Amino acid sequence: MFTFYKLQTALRNNYVRAAVLAMTITLTLLLGLRAEVPQDSSPILRTQDIAQITALPAKRAQLAYLLIAAPQSETPRYVFKLKNDNMLYVVKVPGTTHLSLEREVLLRNNLPYAIARDDYLASHKAVMQDDDVSMLANVAAFVVRHLVDILLIGLALFLLRQGLPGMGLNATVLTPDQLGGSMDDLIGMDDIKQEVLHLEDMIRNRALYKEHDIDKPFNVMLTGPAGTGKTKLAGYLAKRLNIPLIQASGSALESGYIGGGSKALHALHRKARARGQCIIFLDEAQSLFMPRGRGEKKWEDDTANTLLGLLDGVRSDQGDGVIWVVASNFDDNSTRMDEAMLRRFSVKINFRLPNKHERRELLRSFLSRKAEGCVDWQELNLDHVAEITANLSPALLQTVVERASMLSIQEKQIINTDLMFRAFERATIGLTDRATTAEKTRQRERVALHELGHFFMQIDPWLRAGMTLAEVKARSPFLKISTESVSKLGALGYVLSASDDMALRTLEELEHDVIQLYGGVAAEELFYGARGISVGSQNDIEKATSMLDLMVNKLSMYSRSKIDHSQFKDKEAGLGQVEAKADELYSYTLRAIADYREQIEALQGVLMEQYVLSKDQLFALLEQQQPLQKAA
Repeated sequence: MFTFYKLQTALRNNYVRAAVLAMTITLTLLLGLRAEVPQDSSPILRTQDIAQITALPAKRAQLAYLLIAAPQSETPRYVFKLKNDNMLYVVKVPGTTHLSLEREVLLRNNLPYAIARDDYLASHKAVMQDDDVSMLANVAAFVVRHLVDILLIGLALFLLRQGLPGMGLNATVLTPDQLGGSMDDLIGMDDIKQEVLHLEDMIRNRALYKEHDIDKPFNVMLTGPAGTGKTKLAGYLAKRLNIPLIQASGSALESGYIGGGSKALHALHRKARARGQCIIFLDEAQSLFMPRGRGEKKWEDDTANTLLGLLDGVRSDQGDGVIWVVASNFDDNSTRMDEAMLRRFSVKINFRLPNKHERRELLRSFLSRKAEGCVDWQELNLDHVAEITANLSPALLQTVVERASMLSIQEKQIINTDLMFRAFERATIGLTDRATTAEKTRQRERVALHELGHFFMQIDPWLRAGMTLAEVKARSPFLKISTESVSKLGALGYVLSASDDMALRTLEELEHDVIQLYGGVAAEELFYGARGISVGSQNDIEKATSMLDLMVNKLSMYSRSKIDHSQFKDKEAGLGQVEAKADELYSYTLRAIADYREQIEALQGVLMEQYVLSKDQLFALLEQQQPLQKAA
């Protein structure tokens, strides 16, 4: 069966290319010759001897015809033929001589002559040529005459090889020897690697699974956060199976042409079938999993419908060895997806973010690739770095290590814990600018109070539980407090804390998060009054509102009826409960922050002076002050 892939493969052979080139030249010549006017076959004698013209009156009786070609040019030509003579005589004369010859020879002797017409010159092109014209000049003239034909043929060959812009799918074909890495590169992730090994066994032992009436293709769906290794895993699987990998982007399927995505998928499948057994890897394919029928236009679902048909597999042996692997940053738990599409995937592998142990081993692996002497392993606490980098993907962890290397080169330092911490801060928060707030003393005072309010409401539950400062320091995820502006966050200051791996937060922990968010605005009200609150709390209030909506309306944490109120049309029904709970938690925050007024005032001056206080510095200052007041 003919496929474009087979043609493209054949064109990679130099002999085939030479043959195609020869055929193209031959076709061009044939087209050119076909368009040529038939030429007179008479032999031509070219000369510049004027005596041939002056002798014509004596040969009047033998003269068949006399023509003058291009009389207005610099080199007119006298063309004549004698009776009973097959020779065609062409005399080339200068333009100035032509006038005197015409007057003194032709007109005086009343010789009949005429101006050569275009049709005569078209059938006697050799008349206007010179004997000293080179082959290169002839070729150049031919190219100029047939430039349009050559361009059209070249365009046709290009379209045959590349396709129309925007109508094809740029797919990368990787052979097993081009695929690097191995399963060992997936640090930790034992559960995911085990799933891949099971998948490999299913593909290798298709006959065994057919005995259990499992005869459909093992289409694979990879889901999970970005940067967790989905693309790498597809490459590892192809390498282990020793089959090619055809990689394409799902977002590139939609070309803007109606039916473009469907045609691209069919072309991709034909390319895969031509290779026999291979893997088609569609990355960023989440748009193909959205429920169909959402739009009014019938063709909007053509791409998804085509993929559904291809995923079912061809009933014949064609395409039996094609394995579809699609990757999406979303799954059916977080996003509503088309049920028919999900049923086509017999294997679903959900990637997750690495835990603390896996982050430590990933960091160790990335750092160990550097040359000896680049890392100070004695001054590098990987456990601490793994703790502060919670909820980072392997790709982001690699970015942190790369940022640490950049800082190491620029500052001529060896990578240690402090450098890794600053690299983490630069990679996650972005650039900080002290100059933006350096001359704004009043704003910095407010920012310092605001950020200290966040800090004290973070440690407030442990202090009220009677813990010592040393115990609070050990439990607190707090890392640093800063009054430097951050353009990425749109903030004039920030409190940096390590994230928590735990995703299942309780009602008490969520309320603590809201209180911590309210700590900044509560500190402003404590020192400036209710009418002195600034717009700097906008981001905190937005986050608190979202969390309260989750607690009250979506999870019904304060009600015995556990229903999701957000699914009902009456969105304002739960607004009163959200406002009541927000008032309760903010009122508690105002009362609690008042217990730390003296400590905030004392720390404000130090923070204003130093701009940044680390965890060690801040708790050391608290130790030097009077014991913190405890709530009753």
